[in-house]
Amino acid sequence: MTDSAFINRLFDVIEQDVLPLTAKGVGEGNKLFGAAILKKSDLSLVLAETNNEMENPLWHGEVHCLKRFYEMPKADRPDTKDCIFIATHEPCSLCLSAITWTGFDNFYYLFSHEDSRDSFAIPHDLKILKEVFTLDPGGYNAENAYWKSYSIRRLIASLPPVERGELEQRRTAIAALYDRLSDAYQTGKDANDIPLN
Repeated sequence: MTDSAFINRLFDVIEQDVLPLTAKGVGEGNKLFGAAILKKSDLSLVLAETNNEMENPLWHGEVHCLKRFYEMPKADRPDTKDCIFIATHEPCSLCLSAITWTGFDNFYYLFSHEDSRDSFAIPHDLKILKEVFTLDPGGYNAENAYWKSYSIRRLIASLPPVERGELEQRRTAIAALYDRLSDAYQTGKDANDIPLN
């Protein structure tokens, strides 16, 4: 699924469902990473969540979303193979593993690891991949036996120019909202006790 309607739906979820939770979370001292799960069949929202590292440093946006997903009653929880996983930021090694262990066959992300480092001053994803796994940026397999990952920015770039321009404007507007959240997080991060802030 790479058409403009699909990408607009991903943006809707990020703007309307994830961002409000993230704004609240950043106000409490958490990082600005969030995630959501949609049903493949109709793109309806199953769950949206955000980073909750102030409670537990393992509750990255994606992991916290998966935690909450598995707290849902089994009867209300769709099979992961029937779902789309959205991460606002390219998942770190912890979150890549969590997505794998929970059985999702895909994930989509808006901001890259380099964006996390350069635009949001959170370099840990790339540092951990390099120090622990000796992987350079982009060194993990974006398509493998478990899942296929999709950069929303690359999906936009693959579209016809008219659609691309409209979506790029929307991406830029969302990025500006995240820039403000990043400034708020960076201003207050020294007051929290997250190990890798």
